[in-house]
Amino acid sequence: MAVYETVIGLEIHVELDTKSKIFCSCSTKFGAEPNKNTCPVCIGLPGVMPVLNEEVVKLAVKAGSALNCKINLINKTDRKNYFYPDLPKAYQISQFDLPICSGGFIDLDIEDRARKIGITRIHIEEDAGKLIHLEDSEYTLIDYNRGGVPLIEIVTEPDMRSADEAVAFLKKLRAILIYSGISDCKMEQGSMRCDVNISVREYGSQELNTKVEIKNMNSLKEVHKAILKEENRQMQFYHYGEGHKVVQETRRWDASKGRTVTMRSKEDAHDYRYFPEPDLPPVIIASETAEAIKNTLPELPDAKRKRMIEKYRLTEQEVDILIEEKYVADFYEETVQLSNEPKEASNWIITEVLRVLKTEKEIPLTTRQLSDLILEIKKGTISRTAGKEVFEALITSEASVEKIIAAKGFQQISAKDEIEAIVDQVLSSNPQAIEDFASGKTQSFGFLMGQCMKASKGKGNPGVVKEILEQKLRR
Repeated sequence: MAVYETVIGLEIHVELDTKSKIFCSCSTKFGAEPNKNTCPVCIGLPGVMPVLNEEVVKLAVKAGSALNCKINLINKTDRKNYFYPDLPKAYQISQFDLPICSGGFIDLDIEDRARKIGITRIHIEEDAGKLIHLEDSEYTLIDYNRGGVPLIEIVTEPDMRSADEAVAFLKKLRAILIYSGISDCKMEQGSMRCDVNISVREYGSQELNTKVEIKNMNSLKEVHKAILKEENRQMQFYHYGEGHKVVQETRRWDASKGRTVTMRSKEDAHDYRYFPEPDLPPVIIASETAEAIKNTLPELPDAKRKRMIEKYRLTEQEVDILIEEKYVADFYEETVQLSNEPKEASNWIITEVLRVLKTEKEIPLTTRQLSDLILEIKKGTISRTAGKEVFEALITSEASVEKIIAAKGFQQISAKDEIEAIVDQVLSSNPQAIEDFASGKTQSFGFLMGQCMKASKGKGNPGVVKEILEQKLRR
């Protein structure tokens, strides 16, 4: 029986982090009242003239530099003609044969296998509007706020072979773009969207079979599900010798039903009737300008990962979690700078801060608060258990760690004379446990430790309690 493999290429649309749109001065701010951020240019009224936003070119060059692309110093814009309700001009200004960047790649490590995923091109274009389909209504509403928002489209080679590889690529691409300040890549807001091109072929074959495009995915989780479903659908045709039934088409992912659904037959490039945009001159970039933009790139995820492992002596897994979101990585490094406790900062952020971020949009405490908490536990002012209660108080309060500890009476007892009195009281109340320990039943030590901590109302310094208890039991 033949063995089949999946061939995947991606087309990723990324909204650039500019204040104004690509060809006009309208705001790009997300969440505005419908159709508020519009003007004659971005809604395509007759006779208007577009003016290219220089910041769009800079960010596209920056993206190309971060993704190891060749920067094409001479490129141009083109009209991509198609009719759709959210495209009022009936064409989109994009780039066709001369994109701004080409020939890049991203290195991936998938299950200890090194993979290089090629990037065919990056081109700039304007976004379309947004259709809003109302339930139980015969009307569809259109919000043109998104129309004219600047995009880069990143087109990969068909180098991915599984849903896991595709998601790993998207995660790394997203991190690179966020770290570079190119986009916020908030998929839930549509500022990063993905089209998946997928086909199936016999393992070992170099031939590319008929591909299907799954359109407008805005969730990594759903991308993974859609690829698995679509590859299974196509493999069924090849398995039963009916590969000819796979037709080139555009499908959409129906998350509620867990399947891909036909949208339309796939148009080839010539169906768009591309031609050079007559209202805009070619984009000419000086080599010195391109180099200067490249030099503005900050530390990217791979370099940060290597440095943090070496500098902070963390595991690869810990660092991978910390650097997945730039703001979390920045929060971690700031906390370490204040506390000089890299391992403790990592533990608190991975276990507690990330837990809170599952329901919060931003980190609800400051690096100063977390570093002070870590240091108070290290000094023995409070126990680690009390520290978790302090943490819970911090996420709903602007108070200092010191004030919360005082208000809740969490100060740990570390004075040896106080703890010795507590230990003596516990030992006098538990003669049988002392006899059990003397006869070799070491588990009784844990029982006595627990009784001492209980007697101290959880405030006894565990290290000091253990030290004194051991001394008295071994006399």
